[in-house]
Amino acid sequence: MARALSQWNVKITETANGLEALEAIRAGKGELLFLDLNMPLMDGYEVLARIRSHDLPTMTVVVSGDIQPSARERVMQQGALDFIRKPIDMEKLSSTLHQFGLLEALDHTSTSSFTEAPDGTFQALGNESEPAQAAIALRDSYQELSNVAMGEAANLLAQLLDTFIELPVPRIQVVDACELNATLEQTFQANTLTTVCQGFIAPGISGEALLSLSARNADTLARLLSHEGQVTEQVERELVMDIANVLIGAFLNGLGCQLDLRFTQGSPLILRKDNLQQPGKSRARQKALSVDINYRIEGHEINCDLMMLFTEDSLSALNELVRHL
Repeated sequence: MARALSQWNVKITETANGLEALEAIRAGKGELLFLDLNMPLMDGYEVLARIRSHDLPTMTVVVSGDIQPSARERVMQQGALDFIRKPIDMEKLSSTLHQFGLLEALDHTSTSSFTEAPDGTFQALGNESEPAQAAIALRDSYQELSNVAMGEAANLLAQLLDTFIELPVPRIQVVDACELNATLEQTFQANTLTTVCQGFIAPGISGEALLSLSARNADTLARLLSHEGQVTEQVERELVMDIANVLIGAFLNGLGCQLDLRFTQGSPLILRKDNLQQPGKSRARQKALSVDINYRIEGHEINCDLMMLFTEDSLSALNELVRHL
């Protein structure tokens, strides 16, 4: 977006979360606000509510990977001018600016200037001479890719369950086998119905997806999936498998579309506590790239925790694709 706007005479201020965005608006740095929905500390919905209740002087365009129809309806009801889905479409951006008379108000004669985010992330995107900054930029790129894929999966799940899915900020980290086993132990100690494991591969890339569904009981899930009859242990597993197929498949498809990859998925398996010490290929590696997303079903005490694990020897190919983007 910064590159798309760089031809105009504008000053761009980038903030890391909703609280910083409100501070920038109050400081007169946000006549036009491009607002994400999934942010730490304060999300986009809360920012829109504050702007409206405090009558802050800004025009807001939401830019998000959350493509649920109800997400768009909610932000428009709270005063957003428009909703642009990620990844950014330059034609849509220009159309929105033109629609509200903003394109004509901008001047071509000067190059925009930038105010970097407090953590230096914005500067790091174009500067890989600093290893630490380059690592931060790479992590943030993975987070954005995951954000878009997460939104694709949530949209399908929302349609399946006919409800709204609350989305977090994807957590990106490198984990080792000990950390992963500890996480899985905690999962089984929690109120988890079933954990599904599914391998996946693409050229030069392999990994596993783990989907844990937590709920007080399976009756609510059965009702959301329009299941009739008694909810047995076998039915519980089948219901969780349905959720896993949607979330894992849609996430991989969303990620693959951005990276020009086609993922092939293996057969899903039920992961049990007694076979945690018999890990699949990705969990047997010394390290793995982990993308952790906790989908929450609004109005119900149901959480779907999706963990995408990419093997250590996949990172070189993945990093090259991300840098190319």
